Amino acid sequence: MLGEYRIEGRRAAEISASIERAVREGALGPGELLPPLRELAQQLGVNPNTVAAAYRTLRERGVIETAGRRGSRVRPRPATTGRDFIRVDVPEGVRDVSDGNPDPALLPPLAEAFAAAAAQGDREPVLYGHAPVDPELARLARAELDADGVPDGPVAITSGALDALERVLAAHLRPGDAVAVEDPGWRSVLDLVPALGLRVVPVGVDDEGPLPEDVRRALTGGARALIVTDRAQNPTGAALGSARARALRSVLAQHPQTLLIEDDHGHHIAGLPLHPLAGTTHSWAFVRSAAKAYGPDLRLAVLTGDPVTLDLVRGRQRLGPGWVSLVVQRALVRLRTTGALDPAVVAAAYTRRREALIAALARRGITSHGRSGMNVWVPVTDETGAVARLLHAGWAVAPGARFRMSAPPGIRVTVSTLTEDDIEPLAEAIAGALGRAGEAPRTYV
Repeated sequence: MLGEYRIEGRRAAEISASIERAVREGALGPGELLPPLRELAQQLGVNPNTVAAAYRTLRERGVIETAGRRGSRVRPRPATTGRDFIRVDVPEGVRDVSDGNPDPALLPPLAEAFAAAAAQGDREPVLYGHAPVDPELARLARAELDADGVPDGPVAITSGALDALERVLAAHLRPGDAVAVEDPGWRSVLDLVPALGLRVVPVGVDDEGPLPEDVRRALTGGARALIVTDRAQNPTGAALGSARARALRSVLAQHPQTLLIEDDHGHHIAGLPLHPLAGTTHSWAFVRSAAKAYGPDLRLAVLTGDPVTLDLVRGRQRLGPGWVSLVVQRALVRLRTTGALDPAVVAAAYTRRREALIAALARRGITSHGRSGMNVWVPVTDETGAVARLLHAGWAVAPGARFRMSAPPGIRVTVSTLTEDDIEPLAEAIAGALGRAGEAPRTYV
């Protein structure tokens, strides 16, 4: 326990800083067991309550986790060692299909929309105390939500989907609570949950979304929240079908106190209908980001949910940023009402590229996944080797370690900018990187 590292400090803040510094510098590794409270208090000559306060701070910051009598340990993936470090440096001349970005050619031009929004701001300046949500954006968003079967609820605007997720989790949960998340899943969520001092409970995923039995096991085991991606799941492209949605609603109905958060970032790009779970539990939130369809720099997401959840989120938002710029909100309204984006055309383009790559891989005996969205997930046996060999062949793909916890290894390929001429060379390169004309079919559950 601890090896040669000596924890220092007389105050709780000094003790927690000493431990966190050791984790950041690698002197304390993932899974390292920390001394019991009374033992460390005796070593440092302080009150055990001081050590307890230090450990509590570290739990809240996502650095350590406590498992009752088994003691406190450094988290397997502490928040101070984010997944951004698991990346591929793309040399010059290598084609980058790892970044998860939309195709710039499919994004609408922003200049006219922002000029119109700024002109409106000149005529009607937004001042402190004004309503934080543009009425026309709320009307448009609510109409689309109604059409998709999302239950009625207030509308708030946040600075992107991750901002919404963080605010909802923080409003309902406390450090130490468990959150069921998709595995493999969005790497930002896998980092965010422990950074909030919460525990991650992995839930397996197939092409239809989270596995009902895994969700049941997580909720029965004490998980207080579940985060689900409805469509264009990152990295696998999974999308909830009607049968899977019914099965998940059945599980959630047995756990009505669960906080359900749905992320529909694939809105306007997925090409598949929505099958929402919202309303099955007492506390729920549903978020739609504009990033994938309108551009990552348009930091805006629409959030709805039950009245209590939305009241908590909006109240805390007022004490922080206050609101998301009305200029940005009005620009999005302009983009939507002028036909700057044709969602059907965008979704069809991504579907065509995605399905072409999946088919090309299948012809080489390689099983891959990508039911919706802009990514294809390829299960592999040797993830590190596959990434390295593809890089040598001129293709940079994302290592699956960025997106998974206990799920088997894989690689993620972003198809956004692939042309028809790219498909066969990329599929051939993947086949070569796997060491043969494909691997035995595998699932990513």
